[in-house]
Amino acid sequence: MTPSRRKNTRYERKVKLMEFIGSLFGYILWFAYQLVHNYAFAILIFTIIAKLILFPSSIKQQKTMAGNARMQAKQAELREKYGNNREKLNEETQKLYEKEGINPSAGCLTSIIPMFIMLGVFYSVAYPLTNTLHLDKVMVENAKNVLVSIPGLNISTSAMYGGQIDIMKYFNSFECIQACFEGAKVSIPEISQFCASFNFSGINLLETPSKLGFSWYLLIPFLCFGTSVLSTVIMQKLNGTGGGQQQGCMNAMIFLLPLFSAYLAYTVPAAVGFYWICSTVLGFVQSLVLHYFFGPGMMVARSEAARVALLEKREATVKHL
Repeated sequence: MTPSRRKNTRYERKVKLMEFIGSLFGYILWFAYQLVHNYAFAILIFTIIAKLILFPSSIKQQKTMAGNARMQAKQAELREKYGNNREKLNEETQKLYEKEGINPSAGCLTSIIPMFIMLGVFYSVAYPLTNTLHLDKVMVENAKNVLVSIPGLNISTSAMYGGQIDIMKYFNSFECIQACFEGAKVSIPEISQFCASFNFSGINLLETPSKLGFSWYLLIPFLCFGTSVLSTVIMQKLNGTGGGQQQGCMNAMIFLLPLFSAYLAYTVPAAVGFYWICSTVLGFVQSLVLHYFFGPGMMVARSEAARVALLEKREATVKHL
C-alpha cells in the first residue's frame, strides 16, 4: 500500500468513526427534538444531557484545580529550595503530587472531552438527514443529484456536508426533492417540519456565518470565543490556579480551544456554534456550583477536619496512665 493510500485510509477511518459518533448523538438529538419540536431547544436539552454524563469527570477536574491551588505555596518552597537543580525539583514535585494524591494532567483530558463531543454534534448537524433522521444514504444522494440539477441554484455536486444542508434548506421549496424520500421511515411532513425547526428567533441554524459576509451570524463565533475565555479566566481566578507552571496545559487551552471552536462556528452551520455557546454557559454555571462545594477553601477545610478527626481517633485508642 502506497503512503498516500495509507494516509487516505486513516482519514477514511477517522471520518467513519466521527460519523458513527455523530449517528449516536443524532438519536439523542432526535429524541430531544420529539419533545420540543424545535432544533435549538433540542440542542439545549442535549447539552444538559451531555453535562449530566460528564458530571463525574467535572467533579474530578474541579478537585484537581482546587488541589493545585492548595499546593502552590508548597511548590513555591520547592522552587526556592531546588531552583538550581531542575532534575531534583521535578523529582520532589512529583513526590508532592503523589503525596497529595493529585494528577496535574487530569484537567487537560476533561477539557478535551467537550471538544470531542462538539465534533460529534458537528457530524449530527452537518449530516442531519443521515445522522439525526437516519434516512437512507441512497435517498439522500438521489435528492442531492436532483438539487444540483435545478437551474439557478448553482449548487456544486462537491458541496461540503454531502449537500445535506442544502437539501434541508430547499426541501420545502421543491416537490422534486421531497419525492426522493417517498417511502422513507420518516414521513415527508415530519422531514418538512424538522427542516423548519432550525429557525430560532429569526436565525436559521442551517446557515453558515462564513457564507453570509458581515451579518448578525458573526456573533455566534464571537460568542463562542468570548464565553469560553471569560468563563475559564473567572474560574481560574476563583480557584487560584491562573499562571501556575503546573497549569501549562490548562493555560494553553484558555485560548487554543476557544479559537478552534470559534473557527468551527464560523465555517460550519450555526447550530454547531449554538451548541458550543449553550455548552459553555451551562458549564460555567456548573463550575460555579462545583466551586461552592469543592473550591480550594472548602477542600482545605475538609482536609483539616479529616486530619483532626484522625488525630482524635488515634488519641482515643491510647491508654491513659
